[in-house]
Amino acid sequence: MGVVTSQQLSRYYDMYRDIDVVFTKEIIKTLCLNPRQIYIKCAAGQWPCILNSASLLGAKVVVSKSGGAFKALKENQSANLHFCFIPADSQPIVFFVNTRFDDFVPYMNSEDLVVVTLSYVNRPPDDLISIMGSLLEANANAVRRREERIALNPNSKRKLGLQSEESIVYVQNVPRHCVLRDLSFSGAKLILVGLKAFIIKQIVMVRFEFEDPRETIYVRGVVVAVDEIEGRKDLVVARILYDEKSVPMAYKLRINNYITDVRINQLSENEANVSLDSLK
Repeated sequence: MGVVTSQQLSRYYDMYRDIDVVFTKEIIKTLCLNPRQIYIKCAAGQWPCILNSASLLGAKVVVSKSGGAFKALKENQSANLHFCFIPADSQPIVFFVNTRFDDFVPYMNSEDLVVVTLSYVNRPPDDLISIMGSLLEANANAVRRREERIALNPNSKRKLGLQSEESIVYVQNVPRHCVLRDLSFSGAKLILVGLKAFIIKQIVMVRFEFEDPRETIYVRGVVVAVDEIEGRKDLVVARILYDEKSVPMAYKLRINNYITDVRINQLSENEANVSLDSLK
């Protein structure tokens, strides 16, 4: 993600501060969280813990009920929670958040592990607001702006970080070359070789090659519409509707970053035009 302004940070905090993010394997990978560098610093010691979930108001961590971390938390009622993110091709982002001990519950059916609820004493660092806020905004916009389509051209490709509009779509697990025409949170339009009757309603997997950072993302969907191309009986335009529940978070972030960037640029241009008009 690019530079986040103080206005964006405030908006993230105001809109999403009480929404919990559960740190699944996908979320850990997407946010480049380093689980081995998550630990509690309390009194004179520090202990590793598992980050179960977090919001912009607090976090839940898993510790051993018989371990030193749990004892120190109960005795001191406060601790510093250490976060560590390691983005690709970038410097690690590390910081402490000052927290207070609120409560604990057993972790699933374990007799020893507990989930400890920690509340942030102050507003968390801007880095955490930026990382969590961009993720939560992408999820929100994936619903609110799901049909907003991005036509692929040299400029949009560059802003998306898409290596090429030429890609691969797997139809019935068979790879076929295709050309991407537009993208959205909810689907894609592409051109490929084939006959309409054999492509419509087929389950497909679309491959996307991104850069900065370099990553390959696969999105599952179904062909909901097919249009023939006049004069080309061998080519069709296929409209893909994604399986909403399986769209990778990394893909949502790519689309959201593009849409947000375009919106910010449009607002800046509008403000500039208003300023110029007032001088006339």
